[in-house]
Amino acid sequence: MKSFEITKLSSKGQIVIPGAIRQELNVRDGTQFIVFTDGDHILMKPIQEPDAGEFDRLIAKSRAAVKKSGTRKKDLDKIIKKSRHS
Repeated sequence: MKSFEITKLSSKGQIVIPGAIRQELNVRDGTQFIVFTDGDHILMKPIQEPDAGEFDRLIAKSRAAVKKSGTRKKDLDKIIKKSRHS
């Protein structure tokens, strides 16, 4: 861990993330977090906005793999239908 600060839980269940940590992580008002626990610890991770370019690359890679496999649209439709009924 790079840094730590002490904070406290409010009566409304809110926690203030100290300014130095917000700045270090580049989180701003409205940033959403996913919160995990293992029963002893709490981990908050900022949810990053998806990279549209990376999504486009993944789609292109998936299409190329399907084309290379020789799978046809009707085959995909059957696979999807079967998986939804499982």
